[in-house]
Amino acid sequence: MTEAAPSDQACQARVNDTPEKLLECIQSSSLWSHLAHFQKIANEHKGSDGHGNRDTGTAGYKASVDYVAGLVRQAGYHVTIQQYQFAASEVAGVPQFGTPDQSYAFAHEWLVAQRSGGGTLTASIQPAGGSGEGCLLGDLAGFVPGHIALVERGTCAYDVQVANAEKAGAAAVILYGSGNASPFPVRLTRPATIPVVSVSYAVGSELLRRYTDMNPPAVHLDIRMRRRAVVDYNLIAESPFGDKNHVVVVDAHLDSIFGAGMLDNASGSTTILEIALNMAKTPTHNQLRYIWFGGEELGLLGSSYYTTNLSQAERKRIAFDIDMDVTATPNFDMWIADPANASDVGQFPPNVVPQSKIGNKSFEDFFNSIGVVSQSASFGNDGTDSNSFALIGIPDTGILTRQDCCKEQSEVAIWGGFLGNYEGTVPGSDGGCVDYPERWCDNLSNNDPFILGLASKASAYVTLKMANHVFKANQP
Repeated sequence: MTEAAPSDQACQARVNDTPEKLLECIQSSSLWSHLAHFQKIANEHKGSDGHGNRDTGTAGYKASVDYVAGLVRQAGYHVTIQQYQFAASEVAGVPQFGTPDQSYAFAHEWLVAQRSGGGTLTASIQPAGGSGEGCLLGDLAGFVPGHIALVERGTCAYDVQVANAEKAGAAAVILYGSGNASPFPVRLTRPATIPVVSVSYAVGSELLRRYTDMNPPAVHLDIRMRRRAVVDYNLIAESPFGDKNHVVVVDAHLDSIFGAGMLDNASGSTTILEIALNMAKTPTHNQLRYIWFGGEELGLLGSSYYTTNLSQAERKRIAFDIDMDVTATPNFDMWIADPANASDVGQFPPNVVPQSKIGNKSFEDFFNSIGVVSQSASFGNDGTDSNSFALIGIPDTGILTRQDCCKEQSEVAIWGGFLGNYEGTVPGSDGGCVDYPERWCDNLSNNDPFILGLASKASAYVTLKMANHVFKANQP
């Protein structure tokens, strides 16, 4: 007869100082219970649009903070709620985008980038030269100031593409990408001074065709942005155990965007909550510090505030960071968030990439031990809160099981599943639920309990390994 798994209460009361004991306590039923509670919070906190949400700056987000804080405080952690303020930028009214012969439907054919500038203008389009991506300033050599830059989605950060267009004198930026039936979400980490929009491939390719046919259309944009002061919160829980001069941070962002945010990122928040509760009585060599960040969806605001406000002495005490951003994708990949592949890697201090390998290998070791393939994430324009740590010289790793669209044949060959959406309608290719306004479908049903359990066990294994790793020296 197989021995029954210990109860949640027994797990959280005992010392889980081996991978076997800890992983036995990372149970799908408990994970799903926490995830369902985040859904309940969203349902109880509806916005003016009638939809529940946990977005930064809302009562639903603060209720999420209070829920986690209550559990980890009761478990014996020292809890701090770090408050900060930022200027939020949001679209006011109904934005307009079109040509003299066609008006495009907002949210279906185009989106306004997070942290876009505002403005009302009519101007000719001009595509970037070179690769067409605008990742190099030379791609915009010969650009006519006052035109609207038509830029293909590239491998560099959106901020780089937009900054290059601004330097070239563009009045606005239109981003498009191949294979995107829907417009893709664009999140800038730095506020733009000009309007920035993304469009579906059909819209982008049509604008490009008309330019190539020597018939560039005049494009009209009317985007009005409203700024407001928002109070946000990071939740920090520190273990009473371990060397406080060698801290391992375990983080996830707690905020959602456009709704309940169950996959992005109540799943990752649930993962680190379950690890924290099951490590609460476990002595470790290094101190564990769990952080649930706010403002990630608006441009890594919470983690950026946290890391840039550390004193030099505080920063030197942090030895490593582990990030969990999306851990329950139905049509999943298993990706390890290696900073070597981040779009900002050129800005990281030289220690970051080599010193991150120990964390990356721990994830690889776990997946290899159970016969599951994992791969190093190719971030491109994506980013996680670990990026904020890398920028100040702290090595890091992480896990993400993917979101949005589109899963390719090479990925299906490795992990199975379907081409197209990672989540939302599967099979499908409309971009999924997570990052699109007015879809409101990133709910509990947008998560897979088996993948949540698997990714959480991997994260627990790496957390325990890093918590007891002997770091040779604090980072420079």
